[in-house]
Amino acid sequence: MIENSSATAKATRRKGGALKRFWRSVRGPLANSPMVRTMIVWLITQFFRLVHLTNPRLAGSSDLEDMKRGGEPFIAVAWHGQHLMAPFLMPRGVRFVAMFSKSKDAELNARVAERFGVEIVRGSGGRERARGTEKGGARALLVLKKALNEGKTAAMIADIPHGTPRDSGFGVILLAKLSGRPILPICYLTTRRKVLEKSWDKTTIPLPFGKSGLIVGDPIFVPENADDAMLEAKRIELTNSLNENTRRVHQLVDGLA
Repeated sequence: MIENSSATAKATRRKGGALKRFWRSVRGPLANSPMVRTMIVWLITQFFRLVHLTNPRLAGSSDLEDMKRGGEPFIAVAWHGQHLMAPFLMPRGVRFVAMFSKSKDAELNARVAERFGVEIVRGSGGRERARGTEKGGARALLVLKKALNEGKTAAMIADIPHGTPRDSGFGVILLAKLSGRPILPICYLTTRRKVLEKSWDKTTIPLPFGKSGLIVGDPIFVPENADDAMLEAKRIELTNSLNENTRRVHQLVDGLA
């Protein structure tokens, strides 16, 4: 009996190993297939539409119009891994452009955003003020500044891909300084969700058929003449605001005391 169980276990492991090897051999070609990519993007957009339609907002949430209290246009900012529903979190009539990193990991997110009518800019948020012009960051900031001047709202992710999660970079702070437009920290959460614990940013995937909460932080302005010390102070202010409002939206959604 024991020998039979051992043989069965070995056969199961062999089968599992074969399946993994097969998946590794085909995932590259699949990922490079335009048809497969298009289908994946379509499925994701339909899923997010379902999430939006089946997660009514909880009482105590911020109103979407709250985002305009610092004036329009503005710079909408969220944490990495908490931004997936951003196309549904804009006030009616607001046009917006979003910055995505130039990494392959961001490619799928960018394609999904485009399906929702979002204008895409490639760049990096910058780990340090001096590095804010690297990885296409300078060009991206200029494009976003131009979009703000044209009346479009800009959407950015505060923390840096594969950097320190929940710690803002300088890119959004520099954009606020250059444009004179306010930063709006935005935190969204659903009662039903899947957290990818092994991901660097603890990506949170909202699930359908629950409730949702939205907290919009106070506008943050960066003076045009801000020096290095002021830029750092504003970076810390944004980090603290996003973290505090993340805590508040968790309290709202999860019913914590």
